[in-house]
Amino acid sequence: MSDRIIDQQPGGNATETLSTEAQPVVLECTGIKKAFSGIPVLKGVSLQLQPGTITALAGENGAGKSTLMKIASGQYRADAGDVRVRGELLTSGSTQSANRLGVAIVPQELASLLDLTVYENIFIGRELKGPFGLRRKAMIEEARKDLQQFGLQFDPTRKMGTLPVGIRQIIEIIKATNTGARAILLDEPSSAIAEREVQQLLDVMRALRDQGVALLFTTHKMEEMRAVADHVVVLRDGGLVLDEAMSAVSDDDIVTAMIGRELEDLFPDRPDHSDDVVLDIHDLHVEGAPEPVSISVRRGEIIGLAGLVGAGRTELIEGIFGVRRTTAGTITVDGKPLKRNDPYASIGANIALVPEDRKGAGGVLSMDILDNGSLPRLKSFTAAGWLRQGARRAAVSEATDSVRLRSRGLGQSMETLSGGNQQKVVFARWLTGTVDVLLLDEPTRGVDVGARSEIYRIITELAAKGMAVIMASSDMPEILSLSHRALVLREGRITGTLDATELAAHDVQDRIFRLASGLSATPTTGIPTSTEKETAR
Repeated sequence: MSDRIIDQQPGGNATETLSTEAQPVVLECTGIKKAFSGIPVLKGVSLQLQPGTITALAGENGAGKSTLMKIASGQYRADAGDVRVRGELLTSGSTQSANRLGVAIVPQELASLLDLTVYENIFIGRELKGPFGLRRKAMIEEARKDLQQFGLQFDPTRKMGTLPVGIRQIIEIIKATNTGARAILLDEPSSAIAEREVQQLLDVMRALRDQGVALLFTTHKMEEMRAVADHVVVLRDGGLVLDEAMSAVSDDDIVTAMIGRELEDLFPDRPDHSDDVVLDIHDLHVEGAPEPVSISVRRGEIIGLAGLVGAGRTELIEGIFGVRRTTAGTITVDGKPLKRNDPYASIGANIALVPEDRKGAGGVLSMDILDNGSLPRLKSFTAAGWLRQGARRAAVSEATDSVRLRSRGLGQSMETLSGGNQQKVVFARWLTGTVDVLLLDEPTRGVDVGARSEIYRIITELAAKGMAVIMASSDMPEILSLSHRALVLREGRITGTLDATELAAHDVQDRIFRLASGLSATPTTGIPTSTEKETAR
């Protein structure tokens, strides 16, 4: 581990000095092992968190990151090994013990009580009481000070449910610090929040580090690791394979440690497409959009939808499939008119949708792979009201094999799969039948770099088989590397179309940003100013 020591200074800020003496350790995991249903998930993992440091915990989905965090926070009981907090043994499987010792976790799925106010969420379980009941005014004022300390300026009597996910996440962190946590574990804190909220979150993490708190966070984004992490720990297949100062390793070192091989070609070659139009959209008016949209997509062609948050990409894809209301326009598939606002008609016309929220709208986590894999086409596996189990199992098995799903079998629950494998099931469920049009909304959100590479391969292979693909993505490299054409949206309007030649131009990212933000298309410098970027947000 690093030999950094944090000394608290007046005013609450921390300074760094170097020492050859042993570092104080806030949280230490030693030889942690854990298995589920006989399958090893953690294989003797050891790590240390020191005060005033931020450690990035990296690894592919399924590497054991979340399990390690849950053991360190007392949620899971380890099969072997122990956890110590400032030298004191943490009672295995006891969240009360973890909280008492100063360990808090902010999970990926937030536990906020949305119907309660902000201050009630902050003080839940430790309410201020007086002789005449709860001291609500005192709690409101203290909550207001807490919010201001972390750069949040709003009324603490607001309901939690009215706030964006990113702000609710910061409030969960405030709640943890108010209970005296000296080690805070953040599981995928930026996976479901907007870019502007990510920067706010990173600022909060830096502030906590300056106060001497030890932080451990998981992320798939290298830029976030570089922005705040002092240290990086990488898990692969349940084992610890890298434990280094962030400054001592390159991005390639981290990726190679994560996937066990060098990732030379993240993006496969784009397949050729034909001139036959499969999907023709004419003057489609999505409810709430300022004007209609027209798009034609050819067989084997991948159309990328680019734009800033709120540009209307998701709304357009959902409008095409029929799960979001459209008020006018025509859609034809292979020359046949499609009934609007009817997802059943879309499925019947061989249109498939892979939504952004794979957990909430894509898969049913409580069901197994077999049931998830056959949901959209149950009718085709039914005869006289009875499921044809043999045909269903064979079709789902073939489809999951085609996407190289890693699982223990079709009976495995979706919720026990890694994020990348959950996404593969959502892809595979459509491949049990014919697909002519594939609609993808943020297909790699929340999956690691190794799984991304496999998903890109799936997309290009499906396009090579003749599917017309429309893909909405906030990841610029995905748009530039996978798309034959890119459409840039702003506030529901298509503001520009770029062909393959234009997508390969050196200034393409600047051009897309300007089309997406409504800035001048011909800047004098070629680079948006910070003022322009802030205006665009």
